[in-house]
Amino acid sequence: MKGIYIDSATRIVDECYALVYAPRRQRGRFPENCVEVVASEAAAIAGADPEHQRYAAKVLGPARSSEGFRLYYLISWLDEDTA
Repeated sequence: MKGIYIDSATRIVDECYALVYAPRRQRGRFPENCVEVVASEAAAIAGADPEHQRYAAKVLGPARSSEGFRLYYLISWLDEDTA
C-alpha cells in the first residue's frame, strides 16, 4: 500500500474486515465513523448493504492522521464484481 508502512513489531495498525459507508467508492481512506470492524470476511460480506452504501472491505487501521483523525485505509473491496 503506497505511503503506509507497517511495523511488524507493533500492533498499532492492523488489517481487518469491515463494513464501510462509502457514497463514492473511489476513495482510498475513510474516517473512523464510516467504518464498522467485523470479526471475519464472511461477517463483512453478510452485513454489506449496497442499497444503503455499506460495502464489505478489507482495511488497514486505525491510523492517526496529521489532523488527529483516526483513519482506515482501503486494501480491497470484497465484492470484486463492483469494485
